[in-house]
Amino acid sequence: MNETSNFIKTIMKNDLESGVVDHILTRFPPEPNAYLHIGHARAIITNFELAAEFNGKTNLRFDDTNPVKEDTEFVDAILKDIEWLGYHPNIVVYGSSYFDATFEKAVLLIKKGLAFVCDLSQEELAAYRGDAGHAGKESPYRNRSVEENLKLFYEMKDGKYQNGEKTLRAKIDMSSPNINMRDPVLYRIIHINHHQTGNKWCIYPMYDFAHPLQDSFEGITHSLCSLEYEDHRPLYDWVINNCDVAHHPHQYEFGRLGITNTIMSKRYLKQLVDEKLVTGYDDPRMPTLVGLKRRGFTPNAIKNFILSTGLSKINSTIDYAMLEHFLREDLKLIATRPMAILKPLKVVITNYEEGKVEKLPALNNMENPELGSHDIYFSKYLYIEQDDFLEEKPNKHWKRLSVGEEVRLMNAYFIKCNEVVKDENGKITEIHCTYDPLTKSGTGFKDRKPNGTIHFVEATTALNATFNLFEPLILDSVASTENFKERINPNSWLKLEGFVEPFLKDTKPLEKYQFVRNGYFTTDYDSKGDKLIFNRTVNLKSSFTL
Repeated sequence: MNETSNFIKTIMKNDLESGVVDHILTRFPPEPNAYLHIGHARAIITNFELAAEFNGKTNLRFDDTNPVKEDTEFVDAILKDIEWLGYHPNIVVYGSSYFDATFEKAVLLIKKGLAFVCDLSQEELAAYRGDAGHAGKESPYRNRSVEENLKLFYEMKDGKYQNGEKTLRAKIDMSSPNINMRDPVLYRIIHINHHQTGNKWCIYPMYDFAHPLQDSFEGITHSLCSLEYEDHRPLYDWVINNCDVAHHPHQYEFGRLGITNTIMSKRYLKQLVDEKLVTGYDDPRMPTLVGLKRRGFTPNAIKNFILSTGLSKINSTIDYAMLEHFLREDLKLIATRPMAILKPLKVVITNYEEGKVEKLPALNNMENPELGSHDIYFSKYLYIEQDDFLEEKPNKHWKRLSVGEEVRLMNAYFIKCNEVVKDENGKITEIHCTYDPLTKSGTGFKDRKPNGTIHFVEATTALNATFNLFEPLILDSVASTENFKERINPNSWLKLEGFVEPFLKDTKPLEKYQFVRNGYFTTDYDSKGDKLIFNRTVNLKSSFTL
């Protein structure tokens, strides 16, 4: 890992040197109830990179202890996301694979007098638990005998009771200042088909009970999780210490990573999809990994961004511009640089031969000649960007085209605007120019200096293209309210119709380009030969600096 602040790396190093452990084994335990987002990427990258730093390994374990919201759709998506990021788990396993062993540990706790079957409803459980300022109240069922608890627990397992009718609870301390230690629920009843075990089980362990046991069963050395689980660690240790396990893992917490103008709540992201406020989980405006991938983000950029932030014991929020910085750094040498016109203005070269189309060479990436070159085209009819023309030059700093001014067309010739054609509403529809054949790029012409350089696309060979331009979906500048939808940016997606070079006729989904002066783009999944679609990944420039 990069040499950034990382206290867990220090812990691992010290544990190895002192002999506390002789190897490193971490795990990434996502619940398969949603698509992964960039916050999950931090957990993935942290676990895999830290383990690799010490020649260790990382397991992928699906935390599938709540079948109500889980689905194989999410399992498949998570597997693809991790592969896309470039990581290969030591093993892929399901928490449900340990249900039999977990059940036996629950039986053990009952036999030790450390767990009991409780008949309180969910509402009663909450009322009995108390709060930060008031101790909880013991359940009236807390003192059931071991024999009765065993009988009831097996009856729960056999399906005798309905959802919510009974729970299995740990017997710890209802007056504990840590609410998580106030006789927490270990098992609840859920009559529903499980995506892995079918109808074998109708009782399911709670995360706080299953997770430490699964870590132990797998031999995890360092169980890494986000900071909100810090006050769950005493319960994690209680389970490990009382379940007679052979291996004692340890939990370590690190701060969550927030990003400006981004929401990473699974509930809110699901709401966006369910209410069709976005096109799906892979909407390019979404912070999901499938969304970032579709927008054109690279695994390397995400990895470098995550590693640069380091790890600490506090939650932090990073400017989205920092993520874009690492994206530009990754794309600038790997993306080819064809020309595209997003807002076309027609140009007629009045002194160029009608019907003639000239081929001119152009490097695919001026900063990386190894990417080769391709032919561009020049003729009597061209397209330039509307923003590259003003009828009158506003000031000396205007380095584009105006009437009476001369500019260089990139990789081609000097052109001079002589006439403007307008419609009945006064809108410019085309401009008439002349070219100077002596100014061809590569000839070394230096007799005069043009008023800047602009890009173009030859009109007769140009391909129609749709360009999707994105702005933040969620605005931090809008005052926070209870309804996050009030922060949704109504102008987060702009579609433009323009043209690209014929060089892009065979473009494939997710191929990366820097459209000259317009930004970095990637080919969308829905792009076809006769309907090219490109998503803008990121603008060319930013004021952000490391």
